[in-house]
Amino acid sequence: MSGKEILRSPNTGDSCIHVKHSSGLDIYICEMPGFSSVEALFGTKYGSINTMFKMRDDKDFTVVPEGIAHFLEHKLFENEDCDVFELYAKTGASGNAYTSFDKTCYLFSCSKNYQESLKILLDFVQKPYFTKQSVDKEQGIIGQEIQMTNDNPEWRVFFNMLRCMYHEHPVKIDIAGTVESIAQIDADLLYKCYHTFYNLNNMTLSVAGNISADEVLAICDECLKPCEDKGLETVFPDEPDSIVQAEIYEKQPVGADIFHVGYKCRACSGQERLKKSTAAYIASSLITDASSEMYQKLLKSGVINSSFGSEVFQGDGYFTVIFAGESDEPVTVRDSIAAEVTRISSEGICDKDFQRIKKSAYGLLVRELNNVEAVANLMINSHMDGVGPYDPLRALSELTREDVESFVREELKRDRMVMSVIEGTM
Repeated sequence: MSGKEILRSPNTGDSCIHVKHSSGLDIYICEMPGFSSVEALFGTKYGSINTMFKMRDDKDFTVVPEGIAHFLEHKLFENEDCDVFELYAKTGASGNAYTSFDKTCYLFSCSKNYQESLKILLDFVQKPYFTKQSVDKEQGIIGQEIQMTNDNPEWRVFFNMLRCMYHEHPVKIDIAGTVESIAQIDADLLYKCYHTFYNLNNMTLSVAGNISADEVLAICDECLKPCEDKGLETVFPDEPDSIVQAEIYEKQPVGADIFHVGYKCRACSGQERLKKSTAAYIASSLITDASSEMYQKLLKSGVINSSFGSEVFQGDGYFTVIFAGESDEPVTVRDSIAAEVTRISSEGICDKDFQRIKKSAYGLLVRELNNVEAVANLMINSHMDGVGPYDPLRALSELTREDVESFVREELKRDRMVMSVIEGTM
């Protein structure tokens, strides 16, 4: 290994270990004595939005079909000899994987034999095996998956909202791609994407729970194959600040109309994005707070129900604040949110409400530090976001009411607000 450091939270005293391994891999380990479980994630900073890339020695950018990151995740579980889940079954671990917009992670959780399970994880992710026959078969399987999500109202209302917001950014495309785009995928393309993004210099290992850091590092020394950093560069099309259209309606067989109201905010990265997303979380939580005047008015009039809530959705090149729920009067909800944003922009935020929401959020983050799965995810997600694992807690503790008011005034603009509605046909 080439470097080992102890990362410690100045707020709680919690700590973890970060190692820049000689193979190129970033490793995060959190020993949690007294806990019975172990959670491990082995991930690459490669998601559905990474469709355009090149290496240091490449003259031109390579453009690949939409959905290939998700396709690759599916295929990596099959090796030449057997299915990886059969190997996990022998150690008693529960294995899984996911592809998001900006990352792909392979993971397992267990209560014993973590050493053997970790070897399985590190081994199969480093051994791709693709054939024309297996790729052709997977195209049919993922094609059915795409059709199923196209019939999912919650999925449709979300992506319809993104298509209202984003002109060019690939975040508006379904993570699995389209039936047409995955038909373009072959074994050669999968190998190209694998060798580009599954380079250990672009990957992270995160392990938390009832473990020994020395044991984890010894297994890494045994299993990791050194990789040359080939200077990966990813780019996205230029995305204007403006939205595509203000609203979209679609009919689906649902019992109640569902809606997403979203604000398209300016994208940023690293510590700036962390501070901004923290302010956005507090601002949206204040707007959807069950004790607020707006919430109570809409609830008592039957316009919303307890499903009404908010989310901050952000990543490389995109940043959105979303308000969602069920309502037969989504226009009323949208206009009420816009009016509340205008009120906050002019009158400011009640300090008592700000402190209450902030303390609640802070308590949630502290509680997650006592959850093995949450800690493992925190370490890998923070690294891929370009911040430290304890930076979110620090950012929240330093956040001021003025920071939140400034975010509302500068980012929640009426002309960057969109509404997506799925109307019921039942």
